[in-house]
Amino acid sequence: METLEKFSKPLQKIILNQFRGLVRTCRDEYDMASMALIRKSFDFLVSNSVEEQTFQGVHPIEYSTNLARMTVKELGMDALGVSATLIMQCVELNAIPAEQVRENVGDRTASILEELLKISNLDTTTTQGQAENMRNLILTLATDFRVILVKIAERMNRMRQMDRINEKEQILLACEAKFIYSPLAHRLGLYNVMSEMEDISMSVLDKEAYQTIAEKLKASTPRRNRFIREFVQPIREDLEKEKIQAEIRGRPKAISSIWRKMRKQKVEFEEVYDKFAIRVIIDTSLTKEKAECWRAYSIITDHYQPNPERLRDWISAPKSNGYESLHTTVVVPGGDWVEVQIRTKRMNEIAEKGLAAHWKYKGIKGQAGIDQWIEKVREALDSADVDAANLIEDLKLSQFSKEIFVFTPNGDLKKFPENATVLDFAFDIHTDVGTSCVGAKVNGKNVPIRYSLQNGDKVEVLRSKNQKPKVDWLNVVVTSKAKGKIKQALKESKLKESEQGKEILKRRFRNWKIDFNDSSVRKVIQHFKYRDAIDLYYDVATEKIDLLQIKELLSSSEKPVRDKSGKIEDKAVDRLVGSTIQESGDFLVIDEKLANVDFKLAKCCNPIHGDSIFGFVTISSGISIHRMNCPNAQQLLSRYGYRVVRARWSNVEKDMFFPVTLRITGVDDLGIVSNISGVISRDLQVNMRSISIDSNDGMFEGSITLFVKDTQHLEALIRKLKKVKGVMNIRRLDH
Repeated sequence: METLEKFSKPLQKIILNQFRGLVRTCRDEYDMASMALIRKSFDFLVSNSVEEQTFQGVHPIEYSTNLARMTVKELGMDALGVSATLIMQCVELNAIPAEQVRENVGDRTASILEELLKISNLDTTTTQGQAENMRNLILTLATDFRVILVKIAERMNRMRQMDRINEKEQILLACEAKFIYSPLAHRLGLYNVMSEMEDISMSVLDKEAYQTIAEKLKASTPRRNRFIREFVQPIREDLEKEKIQAEIRGRPKAISSIWRKMRKQKVEFEEVYDKFAIRVIIDTSLTKEKAECWRAYSIITDHYQPNPERLRDWISAPKSNGYESLHTTVVVPGGDWVEVQIRTKRMNEIAEKGLAAHWKYKGIKGQAGIDQWIEKVREALDSADVDAANLIEDLKLSQFSKEIFVFTPNGDLKKFPENATVLDFAFDIHTDVGTSCVGAKVNGKNVPIRYSLQNGDKVEVLRSKNQKPKVDWLNVVVTSKAKGKIKQALKESKLKESEQGKEILKRRFRNWKIDFNDSSVRKVIQHFKYRDAIDLYYDVATEKIDLLQIKELLSSSEKPVRDKSGKIEDKAVDRLVGSTIQESGDFLVIDEKLANVDFKLAKCCNPIHGDSIFGFVTISSGISIHRMNCPNAQQLLSRYGYRVVRARWSNVEKDMFFPVTLRITGVDDLGIVSNISGVISRDLQVNMRSISIDSNDGMFEGSITLFVKDTQHLEALIRKLKKVKGVMNIRRLDH
């Protein structure tokens, strides 16, 4: 690397160390031709970099090399992807022309780089919706999957440096990961990346819950490690006797995964029964994989009783993202449940590196599912009317839901998300089959289009020439393909209706002696807040708008602009951010001075003084103040990050109180309600709005809404209530 001479001695040392580390990472993965491409790409990076540049706090060479190593170690990227990753940043920073890249590194790297640069500026801080960002990302997936993998690696690398960025950027980055990259990583089989992204996002958006679970996991580590050693010992001995070469690992589940289970099952940390999993990784040949996994399953179930309902065979029928594994949940003496995952080394690499392992295991059964999904993506994107929001929902749906397997009349196997219906099945076969579907024969019995498919169903679609898609069909289907096709059919139907409405309006204009031209139509559209003329004509055809109102508008002088409901548009919203944010610190300060500002505390999370908060500019009701961990706000932040206002509490009036609702559970006892209310009103002098307690089988559960000054006041109240005899658990509700 002759070009090193242009750099200072300290930077030369950094570059050499980076190069050696890259070679160590790659040499066991690639052949000589691939290594030659990587060396050529690194030389190009060095020769086109300058001493003074920095990117995210380090020199671009250091940044690019670290990112490239990450794509190899954690995503299993091939040499072409690593080549593009290495030179991406220097090409963008120095505006290097594509021809120069092609001449020095090759056409294939240049093509990948071209796609990468197209999406390099996707950012939640822009006014562009996240659904459109997702659509652009998926467009690149249909072109070359390496592009999306590099983008995911780049975002993961950024999230690992979360402490280096300010609070607002942390929120936006966490929401972007939660809304886009985590579901996408899951869909591509990148389970480790997905889990880490979910955990980092949670540590920003719900710090309190994250820290609580992290501390409890840390406290239980010695006991968990001892339990794992005792659990695996007899299994390891029997595997050795049967001459099955296997590695056994025990690991705690992701904090975000545990939190999800706690909320879904409405239980506390201690009640989550599978907080960790045992993984048995077998070293065997491709031809013996299935048999060896089932032999290991037999050995495990000889020692521990399995739960038949928790058996998951993703070896015979891999998930659509290529995941292959055999899962079982067993009970040990004492009543604890343990999840055991059985897989081979190849399956484990695919489980950890997902789609990136595609180049290495091309043609393997589990990878066929990924090929099929990419083909479906291409089909969906072929439609000009594809709804990006549907693609996102499809990804999010697949992230935490199960898959079901059903059969066509010819015996072909098809995969769908859980709760998919006959109508989803019909649209998956063909658009014409879906639009004419009136029901189906499932296992020989007639069922309606709303029937939820079950594992193993044999489905034959029933059709009628007179059938037409209806708006309520959108509530029947769950897949993005079906929703997109239904919306497309409804749009075509709407266009026909709007043509009739246009003719009706033309005739009325002639009767009213008013010219039917662009100016008059535009005036009606703006006044009634229609999106376009088609919506106006459709409402005319379906008699959803009073034609006399249109006549009155065009015959009278200018009036205040109203929407279709008659409500005057609030122009003040656009001025709220500038007029309420203090110059110092760029914060919206929440205190008693906000009495004259159009704001409200969000009812979805009921923030109180002391909570971490932010403001969100709404369209019609000013600024709403949300808690940082508000479940509804995360989606708003993801879609409209540019409308976020940083906020903090200032001093509030002494007599200012906030409503908060607590959920209390415990052992039912004589006078428990009196004891609880006594502590609240007598000891802490807190006013209650309502109290409701239900008792069942010796246990009670209830909710109390009361008024507190701030989070410290609330914490003191909870500590006091926990000392009441019989009270087992207290948690704050969002609403």
